[in-house]
Amino acid sequence: MAVYTKINRRDISLINKKFNIENFKNFKGIKQGIENTNYLLKSKNNKFILTIFEKRVLKKEIPFFIKLMDQLSALNIICPKPLKNKNGQFLIKLKNKTACIVSFLTGKSKKNLSLKNCYDIGKTVALIHLYTKKIKLFRTNSMGIKKLKPLLNKIKFKSGEFKNLDKFLEINLRDINKNWPKKLPKGIIHGDLFIDNIFFKNNKLSGIIDFYFAANDYFMYEIAICVNALCFDQVNSKFYLNKKKVKNLIKGYEKIRKLSSKEKNSLNILCRGSALRYFLTRLYDYRNTPKTAFIKIKNPREYYQKLITHNKLKTYKDYF
Repeated sequence: MAVYTKINRRDISLINKKFNIENFKNFKGIKQGIENTNYLLKSKNNKFILTIFEKRVLKKEIPFFIKLMDQLSALNIICPKPLKNKNGQFLIKLKNKTACIVSFLTGKSKKNLSLKNCYDIGKTVALIHLYTKKIKLFRTNSMGIKKLKPLLNKIKFKSGEFKNLDKFLEINLRDINKNWPKKLPKGIIHGDLFIDNIFFKNNKLSGIIDFYFAANDYFMYEIAICVNALCFDQVNSKFYLNKKKVKNLIKGYEKIRKLSSKEKNSLNILCRGSALRYFLTRLYDYRNTPKTAFIKIKNPREYYQKLITHNKLKTYKDYF
């Protein structure tokens, strides 16, 4: 979440006229995230999230995200539920952009996950994968492995602290593409399960947010994303793989859905691909995000370290 588009009291008044809910009194920009503009809206008795979709999200794909959250919510997955306006529509126009309002989830993200937290996340991810089999929606992964070469080509390495990394990245991308697995079980994945997208309340998982990278891809790729995002411990500026967290994440997942041997054997290459994806997207944002944006830019170097770690591993057992 982030703030690129500024709103004011007049905009809030327009929103109030569009929905059959208690009028919003206060609003506050949310700095976390990178993709869209988000505000916390407060009425006298309730809270909601306003999302304004920015240009990186294709307009034609927005209904996919909204329908997915609506249907997952109906299947008792605790995620933001989109609100319909007075005309029965999920989407509205605001500042000449497409926007929506979703329910506010209680709880908050944790800075440090326990082994039990990792186990619970694994179970929830598996449930999402099982339930999305019932949902007849499709979206190509805009951050899939085939999309990384065009992204790499957009990044300029001529100056700055990352100026000598282009050859390293090209070699890694070529090798990952060459060894990318084929015909693994797939369906709709969340696609961006970072620690700030997972809420806890009283140390229990209370919800998943930010489904705007959701797409059809390998279920095991989701686990690889989780390994990178959730199973490394930071000590000062260094990141170390916590194999106990990986074990508990996968143990929780397999409590709901068993992994095939082919899926397990693909863990390393999928982790490498996931680490490369986030290294490239962070590099791009590091160089291209407007300084005027109310947003917290994440350091790309974290995923350079994680990619190096995965390059030193080979088999599924190396992660335990």
